Amino acid sequence: MSRGGPHERLRESIASFLGYEPPSGIPRKWERFSNIAILPSGSFEGGEWEGVVDRGLWKAVASGLEVDRLGIMGEVSGSTRDSGVRMLLGNDDWVVRKENGVQYGYNITECMFSAGNVNERRRMGDVPHEGEVIVDLFSGIGYYSLPILLHSGASHVHCCEWNEVAIDSLKWSLERNGVTSRCTIHPGDNRETCKSIGKVADRVIMGLLPSSEESLGAAMEVLSESGGVIHVHGLAKPSRYMEWGEGVATKLCGYRPGSRAEILGINRVKSYAPRWDHVVLDVNIL
Repeated sequence: MSRGGPHERLRESIASFLGYEPPSGIPRKWERFSNIAILPSGSFEGGEWEGVVDRGLWKAVASGLEVDRLGIMGEVSGSTRDSGVRMLLGNDDWVVRKENGVQYGYNITECMFSAGNVNERRRMGDVPHEGEVIVDLFSGIGYYSLPILLHSGASHVHCCEWNEVAIDSLKWSLERNGVTSRCTIHPGDNRETCKSIGKVADRVIMGLLPSSEESLGAAMEVLSESGGVIHVHGLAKPSRYMEWGEGVATKLCGYRPGSRAEILGINRVKSYAPRWDHVVLDVNIL
């Protein structure tokens, strides 16, 4: 085995399989956890790789990356934010990702997970105050709800989600992390399920991209009569964060006449696309 870095080990494994120096275009980045590696979209594409890409190559790639299973990224799609990951080696798409003391179990080909949101997930585990009730309007597999349940003093989290596969994953993770008793799952469209939750929330999380603004009314529906903090995810141009945030705050107050909004901050999560950033507005509704 090579004493070089991961990329060199990958190149040598592929060269050993081919019997000659591999073509250019071997990926230099990938996501690796547990016993699986996920290659970036477009890996091993192009004329030089035609006729080479088969199961034998994927075994060589997996060996070079020291994993048993291999997947490749695609585009997240659909209203349920389906994962674009496709398995290249191995049929079992169930994974358990461990991050900041949280175990997330999910089907990697059906549910998305953005490794780039790690700091925001960690932050959400720190911000709730003791005894708070949280409503997560787009809970998915528990991206933000699980850190809150494990690391904060929140008394209860209400999770709204309409993707049945994500709900099954969330149930598994709640049990695995030992926090099932402090969480209630509300299947379906949050614009409808919010009506049965009631005005219980001290804090609301709206973690949907590219925009969660269609559910601003749902956020105000579940927010306590005395007000509380709403975390709104969205996309904004780097030079126009505050303009975007003020616009969202104004829309929120429109759902509760007489209320006012105090912007606590706008946090950049990561770059989303050229000239667009994934940001989170923290706004206190009074």
